[in-house]
Amino acid sequence: MKWANAITDVPGIEVGQAEDEQALTGCTVVLCRRGAVGGVEVRGGAPGTRETDLLEPYNRVEKVHAVLLAGGSAFGLDAAAGVMRFLEEHGIGFPTPAGRVPIVPAAILYDLDLGRADTRPDAALGYAAACAARGGPVAEGNVGAGSGASVGKIFGRAGAMKSGLGTASLRLRGGVIVGAIVAVNAFGDVLDPATGQIVAGARPVKVGPLTLGGDGPFADTLRVMNTPAGRGVMRLAGGRNTVIGVVAANVHFDKAEATKMAQMAHDGLARAIRPAHTLLDGDTIFALATGGRRADVSTVGAYAAEVLAQAILRAVRAAAPAGGLPGLRSA
Repeated sequence: MKWANAITDVPGIEVGQAEDEQALTGCTVVLCRRGAVGGVEVRGGAPGTRETDLLEPYNRVEKVHAVLLAGGSAFGLDAAAGVMRFLEEHGIGFPTPAGRVPIVPAAILYDLDLGRADTRPDAALGYAAACAARGGPVAEGNVGAGSGASVGKIFGRAGAMKSGLGTASLRLRGGVIVGAIVAVNAFGDVLDPATGQIVAGARPVKVGPLTLGGDGPFADTLRVMNTPAGRGVMRLAGGRNTVIGVVAANVHFDKAEATKMAQMAHDGLARAIRPAHTLLDGDTIFALATGGRRADVSTVGAYAAEVLAQAILRAVRAAAPAGGLPGLRSA
């Protein structure tokens, strides 16, 4: 198989996406038809999720069959019903006496204020995304769950930038492949961990005769937070931000190990986004172990953090202007 630098490089993982380009919303489905051991770590203070309790190591069900990432705020969780319908039609799910029940954890992001608030991902869009699931290259930028994503929102929309969806993968020794896919809708700024420089984030804004955030290309959210102006405008950001994603590897992990993989992957989020895990964000990362290789969870988790940081950078670099916000892809 040709290397795609995407989460689909992990054997057993497919990705499907669907979006409404006018409404600037959509959903992304990470499909694992044979099932994968799942874990999750929620570190943001404003999450919107489905079936995360099931992934706790002490609960019964071991494998999930898809993970849904969606826009639409809490309304977007409806899209999971369409993914379940697709899986049921293909005989995929947890066996019960009455039939198979697909297991589809999900997380959403808030994009209602960028496109159309009355159009959200629903069961039909989730079904379309699942039908589109394939291996190989994955579209990035203003697609799927990243359609209405933005970053750098301490000054609200006036200083924000368009973000999107990104994916990446790494090959380790012993045939282990670690991949990530992420929709970046962060309150904070996105940095290149290699340089420490902001690549996308809050821009200075004019309020009457004043320019808030300095005179450079970026305001630096962390710095602004510690100013009187920053404390005054943080309320504009509300709870309308989150980074949602999936890391995956072709390894034999139990649920506790998959959970540790998800926990460690958040380190990559914190390296690439500043600040991260605030009360204004709903940062949620799922982990999937598809089987095939034996590997140390600490090593896989460390590289899950690396590949997630790469995917975050790709998400903003692939984002085109939309909804009145500038994007890097036009540069």
